[in-house]
Amino acid sequence: MRKIFVAFDDTDNLEGPYGTGKVARWFLDGLPEGLKAWGVVRQQLLVHPDVPFTSHNSAACIVLADEGGYEEPGLVERAAEHLRLHALPGSDPGLCIAAGDSPAMERLARFGLEAASRVLTQGEAMEAAGGAHLSGHGGTNGGIIGAAAAVGLTASGWHGRFVEYGNLRKLPETCTVEELNDAGIRVLSIDRDSRIPCPGHLVRSGGWLRPHLAGHAPTLLVRPLGDGTWEPLAGKRRLGENSSVGTI
Repeated sequence: MRKIFVAFDDTDNLEGPYGTGKVARWFLDGLPEGLKAWGVVRQQLLVHPDVPFTSHNSAACIVLADEGGYEEPGLVERAAEHLRLHALPGSDPGLCIAAGDSPAMERLARFGLEAASRVLTQGEAMEAAGGAHLSGHGGTNGGIIGAAAAVGLTASGWHGRFVEYGNLRKLPETCTVEELNDAGIRVLSIDRDSRIPCPGHLVRSGGWLRPHLAGHAPTLLVRPLGDGTWEPLAGKRRLGENSSVGTI
């Protein structure tokens, strides 16, 4: 399956009713024929006093499956219009689009790792994205840095957290490991003693299930509660726990 990566960054503001994650998820509505939604991945970038961001400095990358309908100009035009409609006042939105086989992917992957550890510039983002599409759509255009990083990190297959994948948001609060596997989500124990989640075991998510991207696949990291029951390693951030508008 050939994948197409579409990333948005810095589309929100502190007073807005939604964040970049929702902007990315809305993009999946009415995709052009020949492109199919695979998932949306949240990428966490560097939190630093010299990096302007709204809440947590996260970007969102949409992953599309190309079934023979990918045309970069048309997708760029659609994404740019999407940002025009949904990026909030005062934001500095950026857009990056690249196919998985783009010659720029290796540079973008390195750039993404750097964006998680040091302050980068728009010029460095443009250099990394050479051969892929990268554009700013308002304000300072600072979102091009996060958008480029999100594509690189997501395409590498080992970073980020899914905020949309299949029926992820419709799964019950408690389901079996087998049901998660059937939904395309691998379940991996982080238990010290390497106990294994078996098909009939239960996973209690509390209604918030966000698997990580690991090995190019949705992977739910779990820890044992005992008696064949598990819980996800990562839970929903509690209100007031470094929370603000834009959390996804």
